[in-house]
Amino acid sequence: MNPVDNTAWDAALERLLDDVYTFAMTGPRRHEDWGRDVLAVMDRSVTDPRGWRTLEWQVDKEGRGNVRPSYPFLPLTAEQVHAWTYPVTLPAGTELLASLTQEWFFEGRPVRTRPDRDDVLADARTVLGRFGADAVLRTSSDLARTSTSPDFLAGELAGGRPFTDHMMDLGLIAVSADEVGVFWSFNAN
Repeated sequence: MNPVDNTAWDAALERLLDDVYTFAMTGPRRHEDWGRDVLAVMDRSVTDPRGWRTLEWQVDKEGRGNVRPSYPFLPLTAEQVHAWTYPVTLPAGTELLASLTQEWFFEGRPVRTRPDRDDVLADARTVLGRFGADAVLRTSSDLARTSTSPDFLAGELAGGRPFTDHMMDLGLIAVSADEVGVFWSFNAN
């Protein structure tokens, strides 16, 4: 896996997730229990340790001020983050991150049928490359309950236990020795 610089990260993150309702932020790994670091990213009490680009929609910024600091995420515990997510392999995590570019229902061009499918997957590999080949990847998707290698491109997005107040949500967590990344997609209907 090639090292990722901020130019590659910014471009890949924008191409992947800038047009859909997503949350994409990273933070430092400060605790043995990475779940605590994930919560710090969700409530924005930390910033990207490298100063690289993050994505957050304006509605989330307003919700933080009007609802709770972690909005749109529920007030969670590290134990819930662990219990409500499942491990996935790097190839499966790459497919999942690529699938977050899709709309939730009736996607006219899901990733699996796009002519730029390989480019979308390459961008997902670039984003996850920041965390290294030894990164621990976890997802909230029910597809990972029984397999660490589900085919996330085979069908529609499948959420799991909700982490937010939205109708549906789906996320991927990347954990390295130094950083955590939180990538979440929302169906806000």
